[in-house]
Amino acid sequence: MNLTLLVLLAVLAAIAAMTGDFIVPFGDLVKVLSGTAGDLATTVVLEWRVPRIAAAIVVGSALGVAGGLFQTVTHNPLASPDVIGLSNGAFVGMLVALIAAGSSIESRTIGALVGGIAVALLIVVLARGLGIGGFRFIVVGIAISSMAAAVGTWLLLQVDVDTALFASAWGAGTLAGVTVGGVATAAVLVGILFAVIPLHARALHQLGLGDDIAVVTGVRITVTRITMLAVGVVLVCAATTVAGPVAFVALAAPQISRRIACTPHIPLLTTALFGAVMLSASDLIAQHALPVTVPVGVVTVVLGGCYLVWFLVREARASRRAGQGA
Repeated sequence: MNLTLLVLLAVLAAIAAMTGDFIVPFGDLVKVLSGTAGDLATTVVLEWRVPRIAAAIVVGSALGVAGGLFQTVTHNPLASPDVIGLSNGAFVGMLVALIAAGSSIESRTIGALVGGIAVALLIVVLARGLGIGGFRFIVVGIAISSMAAAVGTWLLLQVDVDTALFASAWGAGTLAGVTVGGVATAAVLVGILFAVIPLHARALHQLGLGDDIAVVTGVRITVTRITMLAVGVVLVCAATTVAGPVAFVALAAPQISRRIACTPHIPLLTTALFGAVMLSASDLIAQHALPVTVPVGVVTVVLGGCYLVWFLVREARASRRAGQGA
């Protein structure tokens, strides 16, 4: 399955590199990659399109893994970072940094980290006492997400028109205008965090099977939860720095990956690949399949909304069957 996703991701990347106002035939794309193409094709592919392709892969994989970590440690398929407000918190932090310190990648990264971590701590404090996977955790997160979105809207009304237009498009979740420096910084941070996860692979696997099994097999539940949630928070902040708050990838990718891999737990490698595929495909749709170009976040909201409706209908039917069986 992972090999299939890799091939699909490569195909999507090739299509994205060839498609646009300036069409690059496949033969010319091969020449660009081998360094024998003309200057125009090389500029179009390597300077204009490759950063956006790389951003889709980095952001999609980061969001997918972040969602997988949250859903694993909370035992809740709705415990997505964007649902509980981390993406909006990171976005507000970036807006504050944008207003106070300018649009440098360093200030935006720091602002996103501070905003995301602040929201995560606030949710934990308000939901304390009922378990990190409890229903109250999700409800509190949704409330904090709505408040963070309101704060973001208020901040947009306080800035000049140019800054507001830039931040509004960015706030919808977009890969337009990404820079090599921004993608590279996020890729390094995401790579470091991905290297941390295998150190806790066994604990995550056991935790995904339930707290009781995890305790019996010697897993330090509290340490694992705090560490993996912290990794998830920083992954979301890194993704938000590049593309803004892209919705629903973190919600849908882990559960779809678990189903296509036919495993009882969420396979994080498959989730990372599927998240990258999902965002790459969504960006192609956003750029070329609609009458007008829209931010990629608009497409992921539609796809994620369809997934959420399907999930809720499926859970309702399962509950009815369970009630009839009882």
